[in-house]
Amino acid sequence: MTQPFDPNRLQFYLTIPSPCPYLPGRMERKIFTQLDPLTGPHLNNYLTHAGFRRSQNVIYRPACETCRECRSLRVRAGAFSQSKSFRRIKANNADLTMSVEEAFATEEQYNLLHRYLISRHHGGGMSEMDFIRYEMMVEECSAETEIVEYRDKKNALVAAVLIDRLQDGMSMVYSFFNPEEHKRSLGNLMILDQIKRCQQQDLPYLYLGYWVEGSPKMDYKARFRPSEILGPEGWRLMETKT
Repeated sequence: MTQPFDPNRLQFYLTIPSPCPYLPGRMERKIFTQLDPLTGPHLNNYLTHAGFRRSQNVIYRPACETCRECRSLRVRAGAFSQSKSFRRIKANNADLTMSVEEAFATEEQYNLLHRYLISRHHGGGMSEMDFIRYEMMVEECSAETEIVEYRDKKNALVAAVLIDRLQDGMSMVYSFFNPEEHKRSLGNLMILDQIKRCQQQDLPYLYLGYWVEGSPKMDYKARFRPSEILGPEGWRLMETKT
């Protein structure tokens, strides 16, 4: 059973500066706090709406001294409609089966994650993650979490995404997939499917984490429209560039 929390009693910490993974030549810092098993779901809701992001049992937000380019992004699920390219992605993956699973870590998931990290994020902060740390990320997260799996006709796991359920939507915490299946656009497929799940459950938003304008790693998020970004005046509709 979750318990209410007092935001005035939260203790926040600040990381030391480190190289920014999104914009070359810049340094990043983060402000973070720990999620408690009793108040975690409430705190996850509260702080996600304020621009924080969960990683295992820590929830954080960029706190860079000279840069404000990392902005939280959420898709307006109810107003979303698929473009021709998105419909093509769905058609190309019609042979896959999607299932929503409890937050329980498996060796099969970890092996897929490891292959993905080595291929796509070698040398990154998560590339050395062992199974114990993956298990902690999935099972000891102090949030209302589930895993969505994708399997091919041979029942092989080809993609998975860790989802936090919020009061007004879903938050995609981390997704990974078979790097050899790059033609499938599995990352985009998982976003499309979670938007559809939000629509089916009358949830207004799908939270996609941070968007950094000008960062090639983040460009794909801006394709899912209409979407909102969080700024000093709150959540605002992202302007469409012509």
